[in-house]
Amino acid sequence: MSRNRLAKVGVLIVMLVLTSYGRDIKLAQTGFQFLSVGLDGRGSALANAMTTVDHGSGALFYNPAGVARQSRLLDVSLGQNRWIDNIQYNYGSVTVSPFGGRYGVLGLSVVSVDYGEVQGTMVWGNEQGYIDTEILEPSALSLGIGYGKALTDKFTVGGQVKVVSQSLGTSLIPSGEGGTELRVKSNILATTAVDFGTIYRTGFRSLVFGMSVNNFSREVKYEQEQFELPLTFKIGMSLDVLDLVRSWVGPGMSMLVSVDALHPRDYPEQLNVGLEYGWQDRLYLRGGYMLVSDEQSVSLGFGLRLFGLGIDYAYAPFGVFDKVQMFTIRLSY
Repeated sequence: MSRNRLAKVGVLIVMLVLTSYGRDIKLAQTGFQFLSVGLDGRGSALANAMTTVDHGSGALFYNPAGVARQSRLLDVSLGQNRWIDNIQYNYGSVTVSPFGGRYGVLGLSVVSVDYGEVQGTMVWGNEQGYIDTEILEPSALSLGIGYGKALTDKFTVGGQVKVVSQSLGTSLIPSGEGGTELRVKSNILATTAVDFGTIYRTGFRSLVFGMSVNNFSREVKYEQEQFELPLTFKIGMSLDVLDLVRSWVGPGMSMLVSVDALHPRDYPEQLNVGLEYGWQDRLYLRGGYMLVSDEQSVSLGFGLRLFGLGIDYAYAPFGVFDKVQMFTIRLSY
């Protein structure tokens, strides 16, 4: 079987899996929700419609297959996401493409989440029914190792294995005879998750199709109730629409349109659309829109590129919450 035919068979299999998966939705019944938040400055400005977009090491946060065509030896990105309610994400990724990518591209990713301080309480037999305990500092962490490979000039695949953990602080548990003693219990949970995806270049102008599966994992539990990670299936397409009229426009400008259809595990299907205007591969203006989203819809941003150094910024109003801002610095060598 030729590689092109094998690629098409793989795409068909994943589409069938997506179709069957659509029959089992558990609304609002997943945990570790920090894994479903968009991080990267460029991706967030494009409403996270990044399934088919080559994006160096930053692709590890969206579709690992996007790292496979890295043209430079090293790509590093560092960033911060100032999320709702003063929740802060710090993240980074690095990919290495030895021997011109002949043997694939290796990558590492890390995401650290600081939820701030939360006043702990416990049930008590007073008039209020509770007493204050210690100040809790919940946090989360994800560490991943990924790999992407171009199987043909049109078809790339990629995957990432992540160790993810979440700490919800400590609890005081009554113990001993009559529950007169208190035992301190640490609420820390860790598991592994897998991301994988494909990207297919059609050969017609810059039209690209792709798909990915994020946060595939077993069920986990803190005490009694089991829950799943925010598993998400995505199908996407993108095209530089100026390629359709390139003879009129010239090579200095681009207009990328990217569309992702999402099938999350715990809420209804969603459609994300991103638009990026590029000038001389140096200045980028971006916008995005999320359809079927309760609070987040419009996103805006820009990017600058100069001598292998890039800066990306994204801004998104968030309904009843405050605005959200994302910053990313990227270095390619």
